[in-house]
Amino acid sequence: MSTAAPELAVVVPVKNEAGNIVPLLDEIHAALDGKAEFEVIYVDDGSDDATPMVLAEARLRFPRLRVLRHRFSCGQSQAIATAVKAARAPLIAMLDGDGQNDPADIPNMLARWRQAPVEERAKLLIAGWRANRKDTASKRWASKAANAIRAWALKDATPDTGCGSKLFPRDLFLDFPRFDHMHRYLPALTIRAGGAVVSVKVNHRPRGTGRSNYSNLRRALVGVPDLLGVMWLMRRSRNPVVEPAK
Repeated sequence: MSTAAPELAVVVPVKNEAGNIVPLLDEIHAALDGKAEFEVIYVDDGSDDATPMVLAEARLRFPRLRVLRHRFSCGQSQAIATAVKAARAPLIAMLDGDGQNDPADIPNMLARWRQAPVEERAKLLIAGWRANRKDTASKRWASKAANAIRAWALKDATPDTGCGSKLFPRDLFLDFPRFDHMHRYLPALTIRAGGAVVSVKVNHRPRGTGRSNYSNLRRALVGVPDLLGVMWLMRRSRNPVVEPAK
């Protein structure tokens, strides 16, 4: 393993995903070895299965892996924030821990970010777009409806805000307002900060093992107040043009 400072941190929030950890770690390393200096940060969000034990064993096999744990569950957005704050790399690649996001897409997303003009990269979010989703029909329709509502309300220029595959600068994320479920609104928050969003098609797979921690009903119940809150944030934003004092 190289001792160079990492350019990229792959952050993965997990809760009760013991069976998906090692296969996903294998895929992350296969996708990025020789293509970028990287670290991997898993945050265990209060799991009560074998996740802590599997992560402890995985650290022996994967020297790039760093593991943090929430004593009790704080939600996916806080797990992501914990990982981003702990990252040494200036660039973050985000993946869900259930194996549905394909790490093989990260090099393409990284290349797309590098292709942007240097002056735009600090506020550029590369968002995955699951053009061919491998979910149940009910999940696909619920997501399609949610994306349509968000696009109308927030003008976030993103066909699939719910995709867990995203790549963005660490400093951009750390400047966002923090709230539960914020990870679903990263494109809107990027635009609010004066940045840009580029969507790229990514692979989507069936869940590896286990079951989802979310349901369509639960997402809908929390989605309405979250959407109203982000609409308020968008309307109250100001982006100054900072110039040197004369």
